[in-house]
Amino acid sequence: MTAIAMAGWLAQAGLRNMSIEELVDGFGRRLGEAGLRVRRMFVGMNTLHPMVRARSLIWNSGEGVARHFEFGHADIDSAQIQQSPFAAMLRDGIAELRQNLEGNGPLPDIPVFDELRGVGMTEWMGWVQPFGELTPQVGRSTEGDHAERLWLAVSAATDRPGGFSDEDLVVLHEVLPVFAVSMKAVSMRGIGHGLLAAYLGSDPASRVLAGTVLRGEVQSVEAVVFFTDLRGFTALADTMPGRELIVLLDDYFSCMVQPVTAHGGEVLKFMGDGMLAAFAVVIGNRAEVCAAALAAAKEVLTRVEALNIERAKAGQPATTLDVSLHIGRVLYGNVGSDTRLDFTVIGPAVNEASRIEALCQPLGQALLISQAFAEAATESRDRLVSLGRHRLRGVREDTELFGLANQRP
Repeated sequence: MTAIAMAGWLAQAGLRNMSIEELVDGFGRRLGEAGLRVRRMFVGMNTLHPMVRARSLIWNSGEGVARHFEFGHADIDSAQIQQSPFAAMLRDGIAELRQNLEGNGPLPDIPVFDELRGVGMTEWMGWVQPFGELTPQVGRSTEGDHAERLWLAVSAATDRPGGFSDEDLVVLHEVLPVFAVSMKAVSMRGIGHGLLAAYLGSDPASRVLAGTVLRGEVQSVEAVVFFTDLRGFTALADTMPGRELIVLLDDYFSCMVQPVTAHGGEVLKFMGDGMLAAFAVVIGNRAEVCAAALAAAKEVLTRVEALNIERAKAGQPATTLDVSLHIGRVLYGNVGSDTRLDFTVIGPAVNEASRIEALCQPLGQALLISQAFAEAATESRDRLVSLGRHRLRGVREDTELFGLANQRP
């Protein structure tokens, strides 16, 4: 295969939005068809995700994409990152680097070079390709001042005696820029979805990227509304330093979010010290969805209890969490102005869930469940106990509320 043919295939792959795994595997195989004995490739790039710093993969000629890696922002100082040859390249602005691996001579103190020599590789080459987008950093005067660019890091290792030939280098220099453009084309959608999902949730992110939402475009759906609020947070906010307060919020939100998403719920928004989530109901699975939401609520409260024990041992302030569960029809979609939209659920069911949560403290309960939820939760009814009828603010009729059997205040 010629370099021109390979570049054409790469361009088409980018236009077709091929998956990254397919793109890397197809590129590696076509390098072999062009006569290059590339036995291993590394492909990595950073992201705009607030929790994920970079993602990478390794391709081997015998098995295709063999390993995936994901690094959080806290991992940037880890040995695995700092001992990578790309750490120095990125730090020093080096776009291309070659390393001879033949013989028994000393190698730079970079573990991957010893690893590649051990499996018979004769040369390693690495490239860093900036994508041009800038990631503004808080507190900088201008976007370009000390901003972090998106970049693609690629390496190729060969077992050809003498390393890469001059002809190999010509081909690589011709096709690598096209490979970088294709990688940018297929990865930016994933970066965009990950970024949107981090702030909106997975389903709203998919809808936004698909262009299926317009201002005021909502749909009526039945859902379990999952509403939480930290008890006594205002008093804590008045006494705790700002950074410590954010750490506290993050700790408690982690306790809330992970069980909800694990049980099929969608976190829609954080409201100061509270959270609004929803579990969509489809025909025939009301009891199943209610059971999932109830399991999530129990796990959330268990995690909060464990967190409070940890914080107490560390001499840190702690608080309790109130949770309410309700089921009803909600309006799900985009609301807002012509310049700022919010993807959320609205409707009487959401308001009632909020009113029910407000009764947790007066009734001495960490979890309150509506009558409508109790009636729908046929698989879980034996675990619920009636707490009597109560008046919800703004609701005309009294309603029966339920708690978990053996629930501790």
